[in-house]
Amino acid sequence: MSVVLLAHGGGGRLMADLIREVFLPRLESPELARADDSALFTPPPGRLAFTTDAFVVDPILFPGGDIGRLAVCGTVNDLAAGGAVPLYLSAAFVIEEGLPLEVLSTIVDSLAATAREAGVRVVAGDTKVVPHGKADQLFITTAGVGCVPEGVSVSGHHARPGDVVLCSGALGDHGMAIMVARENLGFVGHLESDVAPLNDLTAALHSLGPDLHVLRDPTRGGAAAALNEIAAQSGVAIQLHEEAVPIHAPVRVACELLGTDPLTVANEGKMLAVVAPEAADAALAAWRDHPLGREAAVIGEVLEGPAGRVQVRTAFGTTRILDRPLGEQLPRIC
Repeated sequence: MSVVLLAHGGGGRLMADLIREVFLPRLESPELARADDSALFTPPPGRLAFTTDAFVVDPILFPGGDIGRLAVCGTVNDLAAGGAVPLYLSAAFVIEEGLPLEVLSTIVDSLAATAREAGVRVVAGDTKVVPHGKADQLFITTAGVGCVPEGVSVSGHHARPGDVVLCSGALGDHGMAIMVARENLGFVGHLESDVAPLNDLTAALHSLGPDLHVLRDPTRGGAAAALNEIAAQSGVAIQLHEEAVPIHAPVRVACELLGTDPLTVANEGKMLAVVAPEAADAALAAWRDHPLGREAAVIGEVLEGPAGRVQVRTAFGTTRILDRPLGEQLPRIC
């Protein structure tokens, strides 16, 4: 079986072969094909958005996706959560010596296909190879550039008392799919990652204009971390309605087995939105009309205070505090 060798990262003939045979034909990027040290492009008018991320998921191939698809979606979704239309990505690969070239090719194929799905181009890249045992198969780091349309202004600082909190679909699928695959817990039911590019889904809300206040993708730390961030940034409280939060049955089972709150589990294909109350119905309808938002739901509202608090109203009519997760409950999931 052909595998990645240290020489594939050494800057010589093998590295040139790897780039020419594995990366360039799959990514189909004219900027990459120029083989210059930086990509040149002309951005459209408007405010630019920029983000960066790193992906260290274990396993690198998982039900519903892989590290290549994850790298594109994670970066695209961060731009989309800033109200931007994603345009360009860079991707740097840190490869452990001995990774099968077939596996690397599969992941680059997936990364390229996801970039096309999201309507973005990978315009810059890098490859490093480290000795066996110095990394875990493959790490990918990315950066992304997008443009924010006129009239769109979203931020974690914009939530206001009376606003409505929406979720684009069922929570916890990604984190639990990774854990079930890693620990071989097949008896909990079929689970797949929700990893998907959400830029088209979020663009469906741009027409709300100033009534669209916050967008946030609940990745590490899940909805709990994302909502606590928003509450702290805006100086408000947020209340969720437990029965309104969509969660698939296998996720509930897996969370019970692992002693984990599904609200703290990572997602890679869901978005949270905070909108003015008069725009809530339009926002919900727009998301439910989209293939990635069919399970969208209103899950809570923004309160005056106490500032920074997130609480959950349970099915029994009581409330509990939803804190940020403490520590890394589910390591290596994104």
